[in-house]
Amino acid sequence: MTALTLAKPDDIDRIVPLIAAFHAEMNIDQSDAKRRAAVQPLLDGSPHGAIYIAGPVRAPIGYAAISFGWSLEFGGLDGILDEIYIRPGVRGRGIGSDLLSALPKALAGAGLCAMHLEVARGDEKSRAFYERMHFSAREGYILMSRVM
Repeated sequence: MTALTLAKPDDIDRIVPLIAAFHAEMNIDQSDAKRRAAVQPLLDGSPHGAIYIAGPVRAPIGYAAISFGWSLEFGGLDGILDEIYIRPGVRGRGIGSDLLSALPKALAGAGLCAMHLEVARGDEKSRAFYERMHFSAREGYILMSRVM
């Protein structure tokens, strides 16, 4: 089982390069300064989300970032798995499965009622993986965004 540790403020220099690698892979154009500004409040204990480190804290092999919200439909605290990333060199070893098994269990203990995530419509491999991890598409719904 892959270790899953809540990231703390002194982990920022280990987390930001992983986020930058994920962003490069997903073609997300963002500066390191903006990444740090987005990450720091979560590491400082913001109630709006959290970042979990996968693997050894001193040499992480991935991370998961979750944002918290409130849902009347789901009965309370819910979360959006904003990003999940595993270093390419260690993919295919069950680390993502470990994360997506451990994270909901840990957060359910803190009152989380539902977890959501976004996947590209044409990404059948990722969609099949998420379905194996008990996520399902909500028929009749699409995620819509407005960037401010």
